[in-house]
Amino acid sequence: MGSPVPVEPWGRDPGPVFSGVTPEIIEDTLIHLATENEQYLSELPEHAGSFKDTRIVEFIFLLSEKWRLDQSTRYQAVELLESKENCALSNCEFCRFMIKQVEQLWESSSGSVKGGAQGQGSSWTSVRDQIVNTFVLRLVSCIQLASKLSLHYSRVTSDTALKFLQSLKYSYTKQELLESELAVLNTLHFHINVSTPLAYVELLLEVLGHNGCLLPAKSLHHMCVQLLDFCYLSRETIYDTLLKIAIENSTPSKLQVAKFLTVKEDFMLLAVGIISTGMFILSPGHWEQVVEHLNCITGITPQSIKEFSYAVLRRILGSTVPRQHHGTCGTKAPKGRILPLK
Repeated sequence: MGSPVPVEPWGRDPGPVFSGVTPEIIEDTLIHLATENEQYLSELPEHAGSFKDTRIVEFIFLLSEKWRLDQSTRYQAVELLESKENCALSNCEFCRFMIKQVEQLWESSSGSVKGGAQGQGSSWTSVRDQIVNTFVLRLVSCIQLASKLSLHYSRVTSDTALKFLQSLKYSYTKQELLESELAVLNTLHFHINVSTPLAYVELLLEVLGHNGCLLPAKSLHHMCVQLLDFCYLSRETIYDTLLKIAIENSTPSKLQVAKFLTVKEDFMLLAVGIISTGMFILSPGHWEQVVEHLNCITGITPQSIKEFSYAVLRRILGSTVPRQHHGTCGTKAPKGRILPLK
């Protein structure tokens, strides 16, 4: 994982520095992220990913760029909106902010409405209106909270957020903005420091370097960030391609789509796929070596890693990308996900 570095005088983060972390810390962090990822996938909410629509992600990315937030903040905000952090519920149940918010609004609304189907219809209309009326406010609050988890100099102040909302003709007060932040915090039981795919990518780059895999670290990291942005913005198309590869059929059933949700939400698979694709673009001669290293580190099969890279490259280049392998994306090596560092 990239080590923290001093902030440059003009307030711009120069990026991560690799090879600055002890092997023990790297291994502990790798095991922690892998365990967290596996636990989340084992208890995956039915509607996971519902609020990662391209328009929502693009809105967050553009606003983060407008406010000059660092790279990690944009991903933090997206995942916070769909937070996969432990909500301090029984049995380590995970929740997501917007899904949890919808559930709470529905319970509150349906509890006060009687009258069968007609009553339920008006109840849902009420819930939908509340969501629509506050969605942009909640989204801005997620970006604010994410910025506060990052470097302090780049945090989004209430004045900055209000000025933006007013430019969109919203008439929120500073008190309402603070209450919106508190609503997000309360809904997530204040568990907002969520892991992002960027953390997985940076950690795996650190492990690859530690294991003696020769990498163009800075240029590869930069490429991975660009590819990660691209995958967030092209999420549905990329994973649709992966699903069709996995089932070897262009018309998946509803059941197959539902079962594939664990692949779409697998951060470890996303991270290895991003690194593999970046290496293929920058140094195709070393691509196979990196894929094998990623397999040894994570237990994700080389075939699955290559299939992910194919899906990303196909989205970038079109249907001209040749396929060499067939198989089920996300298949793990039989001896487990995490192997000891060298």
